[in-house]
Amino acid sequence: MNVAFIGLGKMGIGMAHNLLRAGHKLTIYNRTPGKAAELEAAGARSARTPEEAAAGAEIAFSMLADDRAVEAVVFGKNGLAAGLSEKAIHASSSTISIALSKQLDSEHASRGQRYVSAPVFGRPEAAEAKKLLVILGGKSDEVDAVQPLAEAIGRQTFVVGAEAWQANALKLAGNFMIGSMLESFAEAFALMRKANVDVHDFLAVMLELFGSPVYRTYGTNAADRNFDPAGFALRLGLKDVSLVLDAGRELQAPMPIASVVRDQLTAAMAHGQGELDLSSLSLVAARNAGLD
Repeated sequence: MNVAFIGLGKMGIGMAHNLLRAGHKLTIYNRTPGKAAELEAAGARSARTPEEAAAGAEIAFSMLADDRAVEAVVFGKNGLAAGLSEKAIHASSSTISIALSKQLDSEHASRGQRYVSAPVFGRPEAAEAKKLLVILGGKSDEVDAVQPLAEAIGRQTFVVGAEAWQANALKLAGNFMIGSMLESFAEAFALMRKANVDVHDFLAVMLELFGSPVYRTYGTNAADRNFDPAGFALRLGLKDVSLVLDAGRELQAPMPIASVVRDQLTAAMAHGQGELDLSSLSLVAARNAGLD
């Protein structure tokens, strides 16, 4: 299949590698050209613009940081939408707002193009190892067309709704759950330290109790204070919790815990933690408890 991939950040580069490994013909674009070199060596073709990358593609993936980046790449000068053929599909794996997902669906439809939301769960190492969870939302025939590519980049795929934005709602809710888990770890770790209990002992019990790889990864990072380099930057966690609160307002679903997590993440940002790993949220509770 002729596939375009736009956005070769920490997540995108692993996803693009797996599309190549699955035998797809890949054209890539990244704002920083140097990141394309290893994919070019593996057989990908680099494009100078998103428009050029999307030209001739049956499906164009995008994996970008936020709403602003997606809007610029899709609708900006020499953007993806300008190059995508009629009936071709834009599959967006970015974590974006419900509002933007609805706009993408509408704008692509007005051009005779198709749109599927395809956000993913997993950190960069999971992207490289083809262990992502892929969430698909959109019309059934469009989702069916994207399914083989989802299987090439992830270990399991979930189809969650006939409207593309429903997949974005699920992704935002999932990231809220991760943020809430980290805030719980942060408060519990601070309590354990005040009680002179080794946080690693507490973590070992929690891993047996919950048996979650997400608990293991983030909890271990927090216990070890392994925050740099970031697998997922804290500033992006704040962006996602803000988006889930926006979704809650739009859908009239109060989310009081999300408000607490947002405020704690804001406190972390005020202490210069934006580029540290999301697990560095644990430092906020430690400071509040008078700990180093």
